Amino acid sequence: MDWIFLGMIIFLFGLAIFDLWVGVSNDAVNFLNGAVGAKAAKFKTVIAIAAMGVFFGCVLSDGMMDIARHGIFTPEHFTFREVMLIYLAVMVTDIVLLDTFNSFGMPTSTTVSLVFEMLGAAFAFTLIKLIGDSGLTFAECINSAKALEVIMGIFFSVPIAFVFGAIVQYISRIIFSFNLKKGLGLKIGLFGGIAITSIVYFMLFKGLKHLSFMTAEVKDYINENVLLILGGCLIIFTVLSQLLHLLKVNVFRVVVLVGTFALATAFAGNDLVNFLGVPLAGLSAFQDFSATAGANPDTHMMTSLMESASTPFIFLFSAGVIMVVALATSKKAHTVLKTSLDLSRKNEGDEMFGSSKAARSLVRWGNSAGQTVVKIIPDSVLRAIDRRFVVPAEAQDNTVAYDLLRASVNLVMASLLIALGTSLKLPLSTTFVTFMVAMGTSLADRAWTRESAVFRITGVLTVIGGWFITAGAAFAACFVVAALMYFGGTIVMVLLIAGCLYCLISSSKKLSNKSQEMQEGDILFQEILQTNDQQAVLPMLQRHIGICSAELLERYKGCLSDTTEGLFTENLRTLRKTSHTLGLTKREIKNLRRRETICLRRTEPTIAVRLSTDFHLVHNSLRQILYGLIRLTEPALDHVDNNFTPISQKERERYLGLRLRAEEAMQQVADNLRTLNFADNDKMRTVFETIREDLRTFRHEVLINMHAEEANLSTLTLLLHVIQETEQICAEMSDFAHFTVRLEQMAK
Repeated sequence: MDWIFLGMIIFLFGLAIFDLWVGVSNDAVNFLNGAVGAKAAKFKTVIAIAAMGVFFGCVLSDGMMDIARHGIFTPEHFTFREVMLIYLAVMVTDIVLLDTFNSFGMPTSTTVSLVFEMLGAAFAFTLIKLIGDSGLTFAECINSAKALEVIMGIFFSVPIAFVFGAIVQYISRIIFSFNLKKGLGLKIGLFGGIAITSIVYFMLFKGLKHLSFMTAEVKDYINENVLLILGGCLIIFTVLSQLLHLLKVNVFRVVVLVGTFALATAFAGNDLVNFLGVPLAGLSAFQDFSATAGANPDTHMMTSLMESASTPFIFLFSAGVIMVVALATSKKAHTVLKTSLDLSRKNEGDEMFGSSKAARSLVRWGNSAGQTVVKIIPDSVLRAIDRRFVVPAEAQDNTVAYDLLRASVNLVMASLLIALGTSLKLPLSTTFVTFMVAMGTSLADRAWTRESAVFRITGVLTVIGGWFITAGAAFAACFVVAALMYFGGTIVMVLLIAGCLYCLISSSKKLSNKSQEMQEGDILFQEILQTNDQQAVLPMLQRHIGICSAELLERYKGCLSDTTEGLFTENLRTLRKTSHTLGLTKREIKNLRRRETICLRRTEPTIAVRLSTDFHLVHNSLRQILYGLIRLTEPALDHVDNNFTPISQKERERYLGLRLRAEEAMQQVADNLRTLNFADNDKMRTVFETIREDLRTFRHEVLINMHAEEANLSTLTLLLHVIQETEQICAEMSDFAHFTVRLEQMAK
């Protein structure tokens, strides 16, 4: 029987590797946001600094994994088998849950997920015990206080971080303005001193407390002499910052890089338990069970886990290596990071989220509150403040999400709030604090304009909602997984582990495919945003229009084919899928229009004015083709869903021949756009007009057939509608081809 549990231990450590990988992918945003957003250094340099911090935090960690041993449940009331199943269920659930959030680019808390997963699994086994009349109570088996502590952390983290981030950033911007190269004087020395001292304070109370050299004596000395240590640091770092400024060293850049290292170290030192705690606790349980001669896994109680234990150095070192590699190579880490940067950036670009009723209400309330405040403040004061928020020409940089001042405030405020929360025994989540500070500073920095605020707020509300969902999903999923493992035995365990690995591999493949599909268009868009050469924008914009329009036309062709095939074969699933695809495409077109409008603004004004009409006509044709497909799909779906009489075989074949010609013409136009042969599209107008004429003839024949006594009016009416919409799509394609020809002059 021991071999089964030995296999579970091996599985736990194997899953821990994946957990470390997906955990770093999720939490990387905590310490990379500031440096990457402001481009404080080259991306590889930032990664190297963060990697050193991560490795430093791992290797020098004290290795205490008590939360996994006895922080959530009381192991003395659980048998060896139950404890092993709890740990296995937690690992399987944690990997899938975090990977799911990473795939959607949603930052979440690894601590929250771990706590509620363990709570869910322990709750499942406690319930089984109570049903079996073990004489125990929930309070004896589960440490519910820890779960309450985490929930309090969520509530505290969100408003505190957002408000304080906004206030400090607003004051900082008024002091320094957007010109970070002139008029710094003595201000920069004091700012650097306060900033680095805050980071040191954070390191003392949060980042270094779990490191091996922090003995009880050292901790006591620090706690007794906090003010003295911080006062000395303030003086030293203020003088040092002023000297660095005199030596032409950018103090803001130094603060950002130091803060990145500090947060990375704290993350590794504190959150390592979230990834290694469970398998190490499982190993301790197995060692205790194996050391007891004749022990029964169903009766051997895990009292040994009530004691604290330190992690061997080899595990800490290995974890550090894995986390560093994951940090450097994980694409999902970049996806999560992109979400935070997109919601806080100052420049124009894609909006990842749409509009929501809650966001619109908050924007209206914010505008009303702002107008009330403006009426109270004197005009002279308002004008003076507004001047501090004007971005001078020399400070404009489209290549960064925000400047070094905001990046510094992000890191300093996150560090300070986490340290203060720790000292006051308030469980503030690192993920929650860093994200909400970034959102607060972006609001205070006027990065959320009237045009983007509703989208940004929707994104913030979505992320916050995801945090609460994490707790519930972690609890429920792990409860179910633990119960399945208990009642299903070894076979179910193996199947769940296999399913977990399959989910990881599948999501990685989907991410890779998605990246390949969107790579070229996204790269072009980012290049356009980052260039200041108006002449260089034109050919890139032409290429962007060509690629994106071609992708849309190919999707339209597929939807036309799927709709009619679904109608003719009475495939309801295909029709519903097509309808869903068209709904998504409608939102994508709106986003594409915004993208290319932003790009058009970066051309010379005279060129932008000349091209604006043709640009509008191209997008209008794309929208009209989409609307035609929607009008075609809806009645087809209704017809099949109601099990009405299908269209006759003869009429199907007649239509399919015409549809095939239309699809080939659409593909040719798409190919011309991809190769930038816009002029060749003028020839396609004749092709589409010929198809329209044949469709018109077919339509007249159907109208005549409708007068026959034996005719099925419902079926023929639908066929007539399909022909008319296809004819209209061809008409719009003819116009689209003509408008793209006129855009050929764009790069000339």
